[in-house]
Amino acid sequence: MSEIVEKTKHFVSKLLTEKLDPKFLYHNLRHTERVVKSTKELLNYYNLKEDENERLMLAAWLHDVGHIKGREDHEENSCEIARDFLTENEYDKQGIDHVCSLIMATKMCHEPENLLEGIIRDADISHFAKKSYWETTDFLKEELKALGVADYTAKQWRDKNIKMFRTQHNFFTDYAKENWEEGKQQNLKKLLKEKKTEKKIAKKEALKAKYKSESPDRSVQTLYRVTLRNHLKLSDIADTKANILLSVNAIIISLVLANLLTKLDNPTNTYMIYPTFILIMFSVASMVLSVLATRPNITRGKFTQEDVEKRRVNLLFFGNFHQMRLEEYQAAVEELVKDKDYVYSSLTKDLYYLGVVLNRKYKILRLTYNIFMLGIIISVIAFGIAFRFFGPDRLIF
Repeated sequence: MSEIVEKTKHFVSKLLTEKLDPKFLYHNLRHTERVVKSTKELLNYYNLKEDENERLMLAAWLHDVGHIKGREDHEENSCEIARDFLTENEYDKQGIDHVCSLIMATKMCHEPENLLEGIIRDADISHFAKKSYWETTDFLKEELKALGVADYTAKQWRDKNIKMFRTQHNFFTDYAKENWEEGKQQNLKKLLKEKKTEKKIAKKEALKAKYKSESPDRSVQTLYRVTLRNHLKLSDIADTKANILLSVNAIIISLVLANLLTKLDNPTNTYMIYPTFILIMFSVASMVLSVLATRPNITRGKFTQEDVEKRRVNLLFFGNFHQMRLEEYQAAVEELVKDKDYVYSSLTKDLYYLGVVLNRKYKILRLTYNIFMLGIIISVIAFGIAFRFFGPDRLIF
């Protein structure tokens, strides 16, 4: 590396580090170093003169320093900074002019007039062919947003890149065409694949939206589904409570029969007859009510064609069809699904009758728990009175 190129490297690195607006997420020192690396790769392939190699390296380092003055006309500003720096370092005027012409060749609209301009143009956009393209293009998108130039959506930015790859960019040197074009096409394929995938997703979303728009009563369906589930859950809770009472009272009666009744034939234990009788009666009453709360009702399980035609039968409840033949029930259901109002009417009947059953269950359960609680209280009091006034110790006196 020549002395002037080394000085330029340090000058550009310090300039872009200290004076460049941090909003430049793409056009920064990292981009410049990437362009310099690609320029070296191209120069290693082409057998150019020493002064041509030097001027290309100077142009690669200096081509974006104008961004410290802003985004607009940055190529011209880069030339101005390059001219001042190279003049200060006593670089020859012809060389300075050539470096500036190479910097101006980095404009996207510029068509290279010679190999050197083609090299600097290809080096400047070499990231199109690299694996780092995806990170680099994101930085450029965020830079444009931060600078207030444009705020692209992901779809808009992808489409813009696809257009750039297909119609607005070409590699100019033979080396780039041979070694970089394939990488560019691979990145283009990934962009197109993303677009295709997004179209499939958009199509699915459109179908979902269409289905939703064609089914405005989805909220009604959700209402029925949630309410029916809550009714069934409440019914399960009621059955569980009844089963608990059955089990508890069965245990109480078993203990009474095993421990108390065998002792009542002893004359000294006659004081326990009434308390024991009270406890057993209340326990039996609780068990009977618990059974009544959970006992299923028997239905005839049949309906007529007239019931279906006049929408009088609820085909969703098994108790209305369990004695029908499959063919009859299937025909009735086919008639049901043709009429949305009939479906909702059947669901409403299900809700109503489930509510009626729940009301009956919980009324009986409330009565059962009250009787059970009262029985326990009265039995304890009765045993206490019996022991206090009629127990063995009392009889002694």
